[in-house]
Amino acid sequence: MISASDFRNGMTIEIDGNVCQIIEFQHVKPGKGAAFVRTKLKDIINGGVKETTFRPTEKFPAARIDKKDMQYLYQDGDIYNFMDSETYEQIGLTADQIGDSLKFVKENEICKVNSYNGNVFAVEPPMFVELAISETEPGFKGDTATGATKPATVETGATVAVPLFVNEGDVIKIDTRTGEYLSRV
Repeated sequence: MISASDFRNGMTIEIDGNVCQIIEFQHVKPGKGAAFVRTKLKDIINGGVKETTFRPTEKFPAARIDKKDMQYLYQDGDIYNFMDSETYEQIGLTADQIGDSLKFVKENEICKVNSYNGNVFAVEPPMFVELAISETEPGFKGDTATGATKPATVETGATVAVPLFVNEGDVIKIDTRTGEYLSRV
């Protein structure tokens, strides 16, 4: 059990059957009245964020989130297949469980699969990926002074804004958290 006075950023707790991660917390000691803890909580399963206050003596059970490195194998209809690199055990996840987290991930890439009590709720792609550009319009000489961008489609089908000097066939580095172009490889 974790008391509200022991809250730290990034900690996961269970509140009313929901698994929440503490994004921010603040111990408040007003001049009049009892102290309290103001927190910003993110529901891990559905992603909602809410702000609540607790008395410092309130206790909550700690929620254990398992993060496991798994290799993304292939997509079969609405099922995405992953393999545990250690035990070679395979699992199939639905499109609802995946969301849009695999839009920059190629087959055979290693991802983190997050689960709570054996139920998978999220897949984290690698932070940076290198993908080839399959389709983009040609840039024109002289347009580079403005820092302008153009849309480009990468080999996984996702669209990224890239500088005008990037051409079809180039391999680029992408930050999967923001979906932004970082550099040419």
